[in-house]
Amino acid sequence: MTLVAKALVALVALIHVGILVIEMVFWNTPFGHRSFNLTPEFAAQSVVLAANQGLYNGFLAAGLIWSLLAPKHLALPLKIFFLGCVVVAGLFGAATAKVSILFVQAMPAALALGAVLMTRDRT
Repeated sequence: MTLVAKALVALVALIHVGILVIEMVFWNTPFGHRSFNLTPEFAAQSVVLAANQGLYNGFLAAGLIWSLLAPKHLALPLKIFFLGCVVVAGLFGAATAKVSILFVQAMPAALALGAVLMTRDRT
C-alpha cells in the first residue's frame, strides 16, 4: 500500500475518532451544539442517541486502524470493508440527515477507497 493510501485511511479513521469524541463527550456542550448546529434543547433530548452514534463511529475508526496494523493478507480486505462501510454510512447520512455528511464522511472515505484499490497490487 502506498503512503498516500495509508495516509488517507488514517485520515478517515481520525475523522471518525473526532466524530466519536464530539458525539460521546461534547454533544451537550456549546462546542457540540456548534459542531452539529444543535439547539441546547435538542442536544439534551438526544444525548443518549448521540452517544450511541459516537460508539458506532468509534467502531469504524477501530476497524480502519486495525486495517493499517493488520498483517498483509488481512490489510486489504479490512480496508475495503471498513472504507465501504463509511461510504455507505456517509451516503445514507447525507440522504437522510444532512447533506454536509457527504463531504465530511463519504467523500474522504471514497477517496481513500479509490487510493487503496489503485495501489492494491503494490502491497
